[in-house]
Amino acid sequence: MHRKIVPNADPFDEYTEPVHGIRRVLVADADADTRTLYALALPIAGCEVVQASDGRDALTQALTETPTLIITELRLPLIGGIELCEIIRRDAATHSVPILVVTSETRPTELDRIRNAGANAVLVKPTLPNAIVDEVRHLLTGPANGASEPATAATPSHEPKKSNQAAVAKTHARVRTTSPPAPPPALSCPSCDHSLKYDHSYVAAVSRPHAEQWDYYTCSMCGTFQYRHRTRKLHRVQ
Repeated sequence: MHRKIVPNADPFDEYTEPVHGIRRVLVADADADTRTLYALALPIAGCEVVQASDGRDALTQALTETPTLIITELRLPLIGGIELCEIIRRDAATHSVPILVVTSETRPTELDRIRNAGANAVLVKPTLPNAIVDEVRHLLTGPANGASEPATAATPSHEPKKSNQAAVAKTHARVRTTSPPAPPPALSCPSCDHSLKYDHSYVAAVSRPHAEQWDYYTCSMCGTFQYRHRTRKLHRVQ
C-alpha cells in the first residue's frame, strides 16, 4: 500500500549557507511563475530579486540601478535575451555585470551566440532551482571576465556544513505552478490505465543536494495522483 503524501507537508529538511551581504539580482522572464521561483530561491543565497517581464523593462532597470547579477531568458517580449546581453555589455555602467542565461535552446550554434553576446554562464532547461542557486553563487564569488561553457546544470557543492548552525539558513520554500522546471511526464492511471490529465506542480525552491518537484494529475474515474521526480513514483493522493 502506498503512503499518502499531503501536498502542503514539508517534503524535506535541508540546510544551505547564505552568501554574506545582499546582492541585487535582476531576473528577466516573461513567465510570472518562473519569476516567483527565482524570488523564493535566491534570497537564501543572500540575493534581493527584482523582476522584469520583458527585455525593455529589464534594460531600463539595469541602466537605472546597476544590478549585481542578471538572469535572463532568451525569449523575451520587446527586446530578446541575446540583444539584452549585447546592450548590457556595451554600456559602461553594466559591462562587467555577470549574466546568467537560462534557456531551452540546445543547438551549439545558438549557445555560441549566447556566449558571444556576453553571457558568463548558460543553463539549459529543465533546470532545477538548486542548480540556478549554485551557479549564481559561483558567478557572485568568481571573476566575471569571460563567458563560461554552457551546462545543463550547475555542479552541486559537497562541502561539509559548518558547525555553527546559527549561521545556517533553513528553507522550506515551495510554490505551486503550471510551468515547473522539469516537464511533467505523460502518465497513465495505474488503476484503469486511462491517460492522466496534468493539473499542477509543487516545486521546492531550494534543496541540497536535490531540489524537489511534485506533479499532480487527475483521473476522471480514480481521483488525484502525485508523481515525485526524485523517486519517479506515482502515488494516489485521494
